[in-house]
Amino acid sequence: MPDRLNARLILIMLLPPLMWAGNAVVGRLMVGLVPPLLLNLMRWSLALAILLPLGWHVLKTAEQRAALWERRVPLAILGLLGVGAYNALQYLALTTSTPLNVTLIAASSPLWMLSIGALFYGQKPGPRELVSAACSLAGVLLVLSRGDFARLADIAFVPGDVMMIGAIISWCVYSWMLSRPPQALQTGLPKPSEDWAGFLVVQTVFGIGWAALSAGVEAAVAPADVQWSWGVVVAVLFTALGPSIIAYRSWGIGVARVGPALAALFANLTPLFAGLMQGALLGQWPQGYHLMAFGLIVGGIALSSFRRKA
Repeated sequence: MPDRLNARLILIMLLPPLMWAGNAVVGRLMVGLVPPLLLNLMRWSLALAILLPLGWHVLKTAEQRAALWERRVPLAILGLLGVGAYNALQYLALTTSTPLNVTLIAASSPLWMLSIGALFYGQKPGPRELVSAACSLAGVLLVLSRGDFARLADIAFVPGDVMMIGAIISWCVYSWMLSRPPQALQTGLPKPSEDWAGFLVVQTVFGIGWAALSAGVEAAVAPADVQWSWGVVVAVLFTALGPSIIAYRSWGIGVARVGPALAALFANLTPLFAGLMQGALLGQWPQGYHLMAFGLIVGGIALSSFRRKA
């Protein structure tokens, strides 16, 4: 039975959207200061260093390491989709898109979750889920068209918006792999509800190679130096601590205590927080179509999460 909300739980559930919104704004602030794919590598390298004292036990013995190596293919795919692709594409998206657009597009995940579930997992959506997906799609189209649906016929998409759609599809495939893991991942791995640090260490170890590979390609194709300053150091530290560790741990506690449906409603506060941070730090305040898109997406999630009384 989910716990009733109280001040402590509300604070815990507000931390993930705050961290995710902050990550989007920091990613935008780092444009021109840190190459985006290098930023992703730096983020997860530092996060792994912080996590290892908490989750080292999953790599402690030769038997544990051998068991993980036997599962290297599905774990490498999981690491690619989560650490390697989603975060890298998000930072790339922020080079041409805004934090608010990026988080609004990310909030459309129910649409892609339902589509992937129906196509590859035989999970047929019900009427409410379909309406929720339609609301999410309308919200995304509103963002992509900058508030004018008539422009969709001849719209020139901002590259970052398209990259963020790719990022969220990657995240949804990753989420389905966690929800319906292949046979090789069903045993012998730490469970996120029981050992969140060990679970995240395993994913990061297998994902960081992809992050390093993409950063290497970036350095070869478009070399750029890091413009080091105390602000950059603080920003990198935030990405490693905030969205990578604090948000992950808070999300796990919240889902366990209040249930995934209510947690999803809190998660969709991310665009609201991103819009406020974007306005305060970048001087780019939300437009009317942003608020309409936010309302459509949150309304769709609320409808999907609503349960009829017996």
